[in-house]
Amino acid sequence: MPRNKINPATIAEPLRKSTRNKVEVPQNNVKDERDTEESHNLFIKQEPVESLLDTTPPKFSEFKYEKKTHVKIEYEKESQESPKKEDGGLWEPPNWRDFLLNLRNMRANKDAPVDTMGCHKAMDEEASPQVMRYQSLLALMLSSQTKDQVTFAAMERLKARGCTVDNILQLSDEELGKLIYPVGFWKTKVKYIKKTTQTLKEQYNGDIPDSVEKLCKLTGVGPKMAHICMQVAWNKTTGIGVDTHVHRISNRIGWVKKPTATPEDTRKALESWLPFDLWSEVNHLMVGFGQTICQPISPICNECLNNDICPSRGIGRKSPNKSPKKTPSKQEPKHESDDDFDMKIDNKLNIPKKAPKRKITPAKTILNDKIETNVEKVKLNKSPKIKENIVKIEDPIKVETKKVTQRKGIPKKVTPQETAASCELENQLLPDSTKTTSKRKPQKNK
Repeated sequence: MPRNKINPATIAEPLRKSTRNKVEVPQNNVKDERDTEESHNLFIKQEPVESLLDTTPPKFSEFKYEKKTHVKIEYEKESQESPKKEDGGLWEPPNWRDFLLNLRNMRANKDAPVDTMGCHKAMDEEASPQVMRYQSLLALMLSSQTKDQVTFAAMERLKARGCTVDNILQLSDEELGKLIYPVGFWKTKVKYIKKTTQTLKEQYNGDIPDSVEKLCKLTGVGPKMAHICMQVAWNKTTGIGVDTHVHRISNRIGWVKKPTATPEDTRKALESWLPFDLWSEVNHLMVGFGQTICQPISPICNECLNNDICPSRGIGRKSPNKSPKKTPSKQEPKHESDDDFDMKIDNKLNIPKKAPKRKITPAKTILNDKIETNVEKVKLNKSPKIKENIVKIEDPIKVETKKVTQRKGIPKKVTPQETAASCELENQLLPDSTKTTSKRKPQKNK
């Protein structure tokens, strides 16, 4: 063998020996080697040069400063929500318990119209509960802006005709209007009753809903009606029914923290502080109190037991025709004329005023006017031919009388005074032999 060449068998022998004497490597070291291999195989992403050289202006909206939300702490919540808690039930009107006791004493006799003719008395007690509930809802719909006496009379007529869902739907609008007249806004209430009755038959099988939300969805039904209906029909207290009486009296006696403009605002204000146990009797007490003593126009404060503690005491009776006094408007000073100045001086000196001159209109006599004109002509002419002028005087009289008789309608008669005046003028002009008397003889027709 040449010197530079190596025998492959000599190299293979030590390799075989090394394979026989293998050394076991721990598994932990194997995992470390794999991790190192993976770390060497990381790929580095390189962006193109064009993206780095992009010259578009940056968007400043990304760098806009945004205000951070305020983090509320427990003591801050209590301090901020403290006035809301006052509105929720901490505020109470002064002496309201005494006022309520006096109100119950004044209403003990039950002499108000609502006690005998309210919606709870308008139902037919012999009818089924379903029909009674429908009648209570119908009475409340009729009672809006109507006195209890008128509502009760209308319900009596409806019950005599048959106040059920089916019977009301069979009635025409004219017949239903005659039955409920003279209820306030009876024409619109006829439409509301028909629509509400139809929805009750289709959706509730002839019965009324059992919640305030569903009742308010009916046409012609508001929150006041819904709360009272829940109490009367279903015997459930869901809220205070506030009508005109409760709204007026609550503001008068100071049972609201601030003056309210609508009955719904009054309801929320009363429910915010009044205990829940008293909600059911407030409406009935205040309505009767408003009908008898605390009336809208002329309250009888002398008979009220709360006269000492009422903030509106002393209102007394006021005539409804009196209007509030208006403040005098600033008027511009008027410049006096000379006539006004003279009148003032005459009044001070007690000079009697001159009576105004009357315009005298001449009497309109046809004959006298024509005779006077002819007489003037005779005086001016002074001609010896007097007879011709006389004929001219007589001719217009005859012509005038003929014309008058030929007119349609009632002919104009010559009065005896006119004839006497004409005779006197003729006698002055004519000689004595030819003078005529006032009594003329009628000429015979040839």
